[in-house]
Amino acid sequence: MFGGSDFPKSLNEDLFDSWLEDGRQSNLGYHYLLIIWDEVESDYQPVYLESRDELDTYAKQQNLSSRETLVAAYDLYSESRVI
Repeated sequence: MFGGSDFPKSLNEDLFDSWLEDGRQSNLGYHYLLIIWDEVESDYQPVYLESRDELDTYAKQQNLSSRETLVAAYDLYSESRVI
């Protein structure tokens, strides 16, 4: 997933599936999984969010450092891509 010219490394689908499951199993009430590309680490990182407002803030790049890029966002329960 997400391999290509924009991101030099693909995201393993098994790892992605485990991130979805971790978010659903959390007691914190997460509803969204963000996939972040970390340029320094050259790897993908999961970010879990509880609300659509938090998601909108990330989508506007207000919570990302200069080394991070928002790749995609998923609803944890429908597994549909929302960004």
